[in-house]
Amino acid sequence: MRDFEANLIDKKVKRTTLAQHVEESIVDLLMTNKLKPGDKLPPEMELIDMLGVSRPVLREAITSLESLGIVKRKTRDGTYFTERISSKPFKTMLSLMNDNIEGIIEARMTLELGLVTLAAEKITDEQLEALHETIVAIETKEDNDYGRYDLEFHHIIASSVDNPIMQGMMDSLLLAHEKVNKQIQYREKEKTAAHHRAIYNGLKERNPQVTFEAMYRHLTFVRDKVLNQQ
Repeated sequence: MRDFEANLIDKKVKRTTLAQHVEESIVDLLMTNKLKPGDKLPPEMELIDMLGVSRPVLREAITSLESLGIVKRKTRDGTYFTERISSKPFKTMLSLMNDNIEGIIEARMTLELGLVTLAAEKITDEQLEALHETIVAIETKEDNDYGRYDLEFHHIIASSVDNPIMQGMMDSLLLAHEKVNKQIQYREKEKTAAHHRAIYNGLKERNPQVTFEAMYRHLTFVRDKVLNQQ
């Protein structure tokens, strides 16, 4: 019985591993520009022949890619790459790391520091004005309940990059922002507004280095505030 069970487990592992290879091969069609977002995948039989796998393995791979938001199946029309990368893979990862606040903060810092340097090149005058409005809203708020203006500030910066490949990561960035915000037991409105204004000034100057340094100071401040109260 044990040999039989071991054989079944071995077959399942091999099939799962093979399906993962198929997933990678399909995604590689995008990475090598053989297909583009929104394009239709080759028919099932053509993929089976091209990848040298069975129909169950291919369907398992397609189902997995669909659950990740990378492809979508249309009834009687075939399978297509989605127009933009779904945020689901990143949101799933954040959900699994729900208790790892330090990991979430570091992931947010890594992503947002890269985004803000691009934002210094791409942000529009209208978006700069919207950023300024959130700062004023925080400064003039009579209490410390300014979370939505804080979130909007970071959302505008992320959106200003206007990169469809980054879209899923941006959505997850805002999710990470919310998770971190819930860990803050006391707020310092004046310091938050000052940090935001320094970031805003760097963006207004179109200076990536100044903006990066201002964002780093801000995110380090948030990280230390959250981790020191754990």
